[in-house]
Amino acid sequence: MTRVAAIDCGTNSIRLLVADADPVTGELTDLDRRMRIVRLGQGVDRTGRLAPEALERTFAACREYADLIKQHGARRVRFVATSASRDAENRDVFTRGVLDTLGVEPEVISGDQEAAFSFHGATRELTGRQDLATPYLVVDIGGGSTEFVVGDGEVRAARSVDIGCVRMTERHLVHDGVASDPPTDAEIDAIRADVEAALDLAERRVPLREAHTLVGLAGSVTTIAAIALDLTAYDSTAIHHARIPFAKVREITTRLLTSTHDERTTIPVLHPGRVDVIAAGALILQSLMERVNAQEVVVSEHDILDGIAWSIT
Repeated sequence: MTRVAAIDCGTNSIRLLVADADPVTGELTDLDRRMRIVRLGQGVDRTGRLAPEALERTFAACREYADLIKQHGARRVRFVATSASRDAENRDVFTRGVLDTLGVEPEVISGDQEAAFSFHGATRELTGRQDLATPYLVVDIGGGSTEFVVGDGEVRAARSVDIGCVRMTERHLVHDGVASDPPTDAEIDAIRADVEAALDLAERRVPLREAHTLVGLAGSVTTIAAIALDLTAYDSTAIHHARIPFAKVREITTRLLTSTHDERTTIPVLHPGRVDVIAAGALILQSLMERVNAQEVVVSEHDILDGIAWSIT
């Protein structure tokens, strides 16, 4: 048994998993799994740089995580950084800050590496389930990018594309610092156009339509599941492996796109840090399901974090 700590730092959130991994049984036992929304990718699509205030929010979360890792006595630590860090000119400032705080250098991984971690984290426990046909299409909708992976036991094809809930929101729904409330039809069409172009790009490498089971990961997808399940508080146990029909995804997406910021804040399971970006994330999921004619999405709470944890056992 090996005690490990995995950190996933994305465009919108930074997450920690401390777990005991047993390579013999293939079991990963959570000791601590948590998330902080830090919006590291604030403005990166426009400026190409990580903002000072975004860096400070991220370093504050790193200090919290450093204490937790020490308390749990994790023997191995791996810190993975994704889309926002890949895109930023000043990512060396981020690297130094994380190294000073956690004593481990963040690995700014490629989109393909991110996709592989997500795939293995999400599908490891699905192996052998008779009710879920393979191959799987795993989609990880992040803040700055979205990863598409097709495979069964192993990855057959993967592609990361630059659409994400934060990137699409900042690009199309915010003008001179003011967000549309709610989005106009023209703005929604602009997001759709970007998403469709990204799906075209993904399909050049990944046979999206050949998959038989769609598995959805990350905050946009789990939040949609929580809304679909009418949860009054976030419950990861209820959400994990929930099967959400396409009709319900479309209904929720329409609701989010036509509601104001204040109306979205009344949804009890919607984290305050996702209120402004969830509509774009939902539209990405709906567009993908339309493209591949998916009748449902299987939602997984296990994702890139689990894949990172297994990589250091």
